[in-house]
Amino acid sequence: MHRLTTFLDYLLWPGILAAGLIAMHFGIAQGRGPQTFNIAYLSIAAALFALERFRPHERKWLADDGQMLPDLAHTLVTKVMVKVVIVSLTFVGIDNQLGDKPSTGIWPAHWPMSAQVVLGLIVAEFGLYWAHRIAHEWMPLWRFHAVHHSSKRLWFFNTGRFHIVDTIKSMVFGTPLVVLAGAPGDVLLWGAAITAFIGILTHCNVQMRFGWLNYIFNTPGLHRWHHSMDLREGNKNYGENLVLWDLIFRTYFNDPTRRPPAEIGIREAMPEKFLGQIAAPFRWKKYQQEAAKQPSPK
Repeated sequence: MHRLTTFLDYLLWPGILAAGLIAMHFGIAQGRGPQTFNIAYLSIAAALFALERFRPHERKWLADDGQMLPDLAHTLVTKVMVKVVIVSLTFVGIDNQLGDKPSTGIWPAHWPMSAQVVLGLIVAEFGLYWAHRIAHEWMPLWRFHAVHHSSKRLWFFNTGRFHIVDTIKSMVFGTPLVVLAGAPGDVLLWGAAITAFIGILTHCNVQMRFGWLNYIFNTPGLHRWHHSMDLREGNKNYGENLVLWDLIFRTYFNDPTRRPPAEIGIREAMPEKFLGQIAAPFRWKKYQQEAAKQPSPK
């Protein structure tokens, strides 16, 4: 029984990701990439919802933190922003059907699609890595990124808990690099799907093991360290999908001898309501001063 449980622990993360990618393969082949992505993403979300209740990594994270509505609102605003950006790209020359965009410039279009997707991830990750790292190390951007880190638990539902400014920043740093390199539309579709699938898996509260995968992908095991309030652990593992740039720039962290902390969040104050979280970064110092004057909860 123990061996079966261990096998399941190692199988879950790559198995769920592979299921989503296989679905995308057939969807893109049939010209239904976006529709297939929506179905696959919702299916992964439903599976994680069930697994988090049957096999949670941290049982205390199952408790309601009162942030479901703000988490949902942030996610919806983020999705709308992505749609706006896609429409805007249409006006500057990228086709409505992203998959119809041909390769241009120096992009190695003669490579197999799988190799092109890997290259696209590596190129995009360079921008995403620095966007994420700067958001931790430069206070004007940390104020926005702190909205994401203010969550006191990790689970699939708060994957999209990002301030809209933080979302725009990541998009500006990441996708344009791949577009400027001349990647075709299918590579962009694959990159977006993989980022979404790994993103929702990264935040899930499911018991899993990762082994050597921790040296390639941003797994839930690595990302739990990233949410530590100890900055020696939290200011590490900036990769969105891959940890390549963390390894190169020496910001990779993992300690297999102990569990990542269950107590996560930020040391600064953050409003409980969605609109307050949207406004707080714009009046950060004043809000922190006001919060410091409030009596501590009993």
